[in-house]
Amino acid sequence: MSLVGNLEDLGLGEILQIVSLSRRSGVLALQSRGREARVIFRNGQVIRATSSTFQQNLGEVLIQQGVIDLGILKRALSIQADEGYTQLLGVIMVERFNVSADAIEAVVREQIENVVYSLFAWAEGTFEFELQEVGDSDHAKLDPVQFMLKQGLNPQYLAMEGSRIIDEQRHRGEGEDDHGTHHEESVDFAFDLLQEPSAAAPATPPSTPDIPSSPPKAHAEASPIAAAAAITSAAGEGKPVVLVDDDPATLAVLTALLSDMGYRVEAMERGEDALIRVDSLYRDGLRPTVLVDLIMPRMDGTGILGGLELMELVRNNFPELPLLGLSDFENEEAQRKMRGLAIPLLMKPLKSEIEEARDAFAPRFTAALESLASGAEAAFNSVNIGDELRLEMGEEPALFAPQLHQSTGISQLRGMLEELNNPQLGGGIILLVLRFAAEFVNRAVVLLVKKETVQGLGQFGLQDGDGGADARVRNLTIPRGEPSLFTEVLETRYPVKGDVDASVWTHYFLEQLGGGRPAEYFVGPIVSEGKVVAILYGDNLPEYKPIGDTDSLEIFLCQAGIAMEKALLQRRLQEQGRGEM
Repeated sequence: MSLVGNLEDLGLGEILQIVSLSRRSGVLALQSRGREARVIFRNGQVIRATSSTFQQNLGEVLIQQGVIDLGILKRALSIQADEGYTQLLGVIMVERFNVSADAIEAVVREQIENVVYSLFAWAEGTFEFELQEVGDSDHAKLDPVQFMLKQGLNPQYLAMEGSRIIDEQRHRGEGEDDHGTHHEESVDFAFDLLQEPSAAAPATPPSTPDIPSSPPKAHAEASPIAAAAAITSAAGEGKPVVLVDDDPATLAVLTALLSDMGYRVEAMERGEDALIRVDSLYRDGLRPTVLVDLIMPRMDGTGILGGLELMELVRNNFPELPLLGLSDFENEEAQRKMRGLAIPLLMKPLKSEIEEARDAFAPRFTAALESLASGAEAAFNSVNIGDELRLEMGEEPALFAPQLHQSTGISQLRGMLEELNNPQLGGGIILLVLRFAAEFVNRAVVLLVKKETVQGLGQFGLQDGDGGADARVRNLTIPRGEPSLFTEVLETRYPVKGDVDASVWTHYFLEQLGGGRPAEYFVGPIVSEGKVVAILYGDNLPEYKPIGDTDSLEIFLCQAGIAMEKALLQRRLQEQGRGEM
C-alpha cells in the first residue's frame, strides 16, 4: 500500500486516522514550502517523528531538562558508533549510564507529540505513505540523536489533539490570513503554536473519543485514497442517522427507507469512514443514531465481523448514541458480544432479496428504530424478515448456521450465487465464501495459496478470548511442500472431507486454531485460471460431530473461482484501457 496525495485534499488528521485503522507499518513523508517531515509508524502506532523546521534534537532536550549531561550524551554516542549502531541511544543511556528509562520515555513522547502537532500547520503540500518494515537499528544509524518509542503513540489521539490546537490558534487569529498567505519561514507558524501553553499535551488521555475532530474533506479524483474518506449524505433535515453496509444495493434500499421516514442519512460502505463521520457529527453537537451491518470486512481488510468491530468502537467512544446492528446472517459469537454491549440486532432480508422485501421489511425497520429511540427493550432482536417474506411467498424459511450443518444449503445457494455475479466484488469474494461456509461448519479459515506456502487470510468462529484470533490466522503459514491436510487438495484440486491425519503440519495448524481434534474436517479449493488460489478449511469444533452434506458449498467454491477470474479479467481490461489512453 502506497498512499500519495495533497494536503489540501486530505488533512494530516485524516491521514493519521487511516494509517492507524489499517494498523500498518511504514513511513509518512510530508513536504510543504521547502519543509520536509517524516512520521514513522509501527503496527499503526507513531514511534518517531522528525521535521526540518524542528531542529532541536532529543539529546539537547534531555540535557536542558537535566536528565543527562553533555558528557553522558557524547560517551553514549561514541559507544553507539563503535558498536555499529546496533542499539538505540536511549537503550545505551539506560543500560550503561543508569539514566531513568521513564524520564527518557517522557521526553521522547513530548518531543514526538510536538513535532506532529507542528505539522498540522502545514495546510498545503504533498504526502506519501510507504509501507515498510521498521527496524530500530536502521533508524539509529540514520539519525543517532533521535529516539523511537517501543509502544508508540496513538495516531487518533495525536490527530484529535493536533486539530484542537490548530483550531484554537486560528480562532485567535494566528493562522493563515484571508488571502491564504503564510507567515515568513523565520517565524514559522508551527513554532509559534508550539510556544503556546495550549500546545502541551494533557497528562492523561481525554474522555472524548480518539478520533480526528474535523470531518473528511472532499478529495480530488487524482488522490488514490480519496475513496477512503468518501461520504454519501442523503438529502434531508431530520434526525441524523449514520448507516453502514458494505453491500451497495442494501445501502441504497435502507437509505431510501430512512429518508422516507424523515431521517437525514449519512450512508457509507466502510467502517473507518463511518467512525470519522460519527465523530464529526458528535463534535458538531449532534447525536446520530448508528446502524451497522454486522457481517462486513474489518477495518484492516480481514475477517467477517467488521460490523462488530465498528459497533464496539462506537459503544466505547460514544456510549450515549443509539446503536443498532443489522444482519442477514446469524453469528452466535458476535450476537453474544453484542448482548454484552447492550446492542440489539435486527435481522434484515438477504442481499439478493432486499429489493422485493423492501415493503415487507419497512414496518419492522420503523418499529426497531422507534424502540431504539425510546430505549425500550429490543423485542425485535430475533425477528427474521427474510423468513417471513419467504413464508408469505409459500417457500420454506431459510435456516441459519446453528441449524443448517446437516442441510444441503440449497435454499441459500441461489441468493449467494447472485451476489457472486457482481464483477466488482474483488476481495469481497472471500467474505462471501466465509459467510456461506458458516451454513455448514461452526468455524472456518480461508488461506491464500502462494508459491511456497499456504498463508492464513480470514476466519470466523474461532475462540477469541484474547481477541487475537484474526492475528493468529494472518500469521499462520504452512509450507506447501510438507505433508498436511491441504496436500491432497493442492494436488488434485478437489475438495476433501475426512478424519484428521497425524502429520506435523496438520497438528501445528489445529493448534494455531485453538487446539482440539475435530470429528471431521472439510477442505475445499478455490480454483482460478487452472490453479488453486485459496483454500477453505472448516470443522465443527468445539462440538464433536460430523460436517454433513457439503454439495452446495462445493458448488459455491467452484463459482467463487469463476468470479475471481471475471474480476481479474475486468481489472486487466481496465489497466489495458488506461495504458492505451
